[in-house]
Amino acid sequence: MARTGSGTLLSRRNHKLDSFLKRNTERAVYERIRAYEPCVVVSDTFHKVYMHAVLSDEHVYLTEYPPRTLTAAVSFGRVRDIELVKDFPDFLSGKDRERCQHIRIIHTAERSAGKARDWWRRDRGEGLPPVVLLSHPTVMQTGEGYPAESQWGTEELCPLVKPTRSASCPNSETLGLLWVPQPPSLSSSPSSPPSPSEESLTQVSRRFSSVLSRLLRRDGVTGEEERDTELHLYVVSETSRLYLHLQSCWNSFIIRSTLLQDPLYRRRCSATPDSSAISGERTAHLFGQLSSELLQDGISVESLYMLLQELRTAALRYVTLRRLFWRSSELCDFLVQTLEDCLHGCVGLGGVYTADQLLLSTLIVQTLAVMFRETEVEAARVNLLSANKGARASRMLLALVCDPHTHRSETDSELQALLAEYLDAACALLFELLILGYETRWCFSDSFLSVSWTLRVLQPHPHLVAFVSYQAQQVVLVLSGLQELVLTPVQSVLLFQRCRLLLACLQYNSHLAQHLRSHFREEFRYSVKPSCAGESLPPHYPISRPTLQLVESILSLILHR
Repeated sequence: MARTGSGTLLSRRNHKLDSFLKRNTERAVYERIRAYEPCVVVSDTFHKVYMHAVLSDEHVYLTEYPPRTLTAAVSFGRVRDIELVKDFPDFLSGKDRERCQHIRIIHTAERSAGKARDWWRRDRGEGLPPVVLLSHPTVMQTGEGYPAESQWGTEELCPLVKPTRSASCPNSETLGLLWVPQPPSLSSSPSSPPSPSEESLTQVSRRFSSVLSRLLRRDGVTGEEERDTELHLYVVSETSRLYLHLQSCWNSFIIRSTLLQDPLYRRRCSATPDSSAISGERTAHLFGQLSSELLQDGISVESLYMLLQELRTAALRYVTLRRLFWRSSELCDFLVQTLEDCLHGCVGLGGVYTADQLLLSTLIVQTLAVMFRETEVEAARVNLLSANKGARASRMLLALVCDPHTHRSETDSELQALLAEYLDAACALLFELLILGYETRWCFSDSFLSVSWTLRVLQPHPHLVAFVSYQAQQVVLVLSGLQELVLTPVQSVLLFQRCRLLLACLQYNSHLAQHLRSHFREEFRYSVKPSCAGESLPPHYPISRPTLQLVESILSLILHR
């Protein structure tokens, strides 16, 4: 975990808890722990128990005070809402009641019938949901997690904890693990064809599959029928950032888990099977080599493009590399400077971009956006962007916005498509900077990097209004039902990002809010249909429900102020 300090996003470091987590979890899992804070826990399992909440990329864990076991309280895949409750807990007294932050996490609960469903899903070859166990100081996990770092070109899934068993608990049956019974399987040689009897058993199994599936649906054990439950965390501190971290982790989870349903994105993030694990030091060495090649004098455009592709792919796979990116300003400054030169300093005749300019600019912006993913607790990121009164962040913001109407010729379809791709990437990067603004407003006394500051920096930009209008038009186009298509995972994430951008404009900048109401009220009133949004967003995408909630908020602000 990143070390804490004045003005960072992490809570105060607890060396005993940190040592416990480092000792009992795999390195790849430990490095993805975002934060931890002490709090009073109230749930179906715990009643006003003082514990530590530990946040990773996928779960909210709970551990005793001091730590002895680690329990996965809730997976972010089951979260429906995270909110601050304004109340005064009756079990606290005096100033503690006034300082307390009450966080309510609403999530779908595990059900006993769900275990039977999980048994059946495993038999059909489907992955179990990422739900974990209870344990002794050594904890284990079932289900899928994020790909663990292994080497420069590959990743593998790793268990939650080190495979060594605690000396004080040599018997695996005493670990208290959640055990899922394995269904009986038919054994046969992979090289020999099935015998007639095996074929008959297979047919029977398929018929049994169909019958059992109908019974499970009839009995209401599908995920859609699961009941909601609540986890309450009471933090006795006015400066606690636990709510901030929870929102950030949930936001990252729904984006990443949705994108991983896209085959191309999954291949970019996946590992090659013949790779071996490398250390963080080796990753740092390889990152240093790549940075040196990018920063060399006289680099050709072709070499620059190829090296940036390599950097973007490596950053998608390794959170360690993303953290290293923010620990030195050289590469960040180089990318911003190159974007400025490419997009604003080298515009061709008539103010029209070339294909090469758009391709390189898109890759730069995509690479920068990836560097923001899951690096919220990296103190170096905030320090780098806020230095000199936010000068570096200001340059990045002003560089990424461009005129969406540069190519007016309808016959220039290739350039139109490349410009649209750039505008998509620019929205994704602006989204990351706005998310950074939501995070930093809790941690700094000044206004640098806040959402309102970000929009104020952009306001003088000559193309800002046109840029925001383009993003609003794309939202209207998707939600009007005119396209009659089901959005891909990438398109769904982009819609979510565009909605967050529009909501920020409506809430934090009166100039942009007035523009959106004046020019898009009628389109949102008569063309945007939440029912069409529900049909376009597949319900199995984790990002679908939060996107629909954003659409409702935007409609309320545009139509009713």
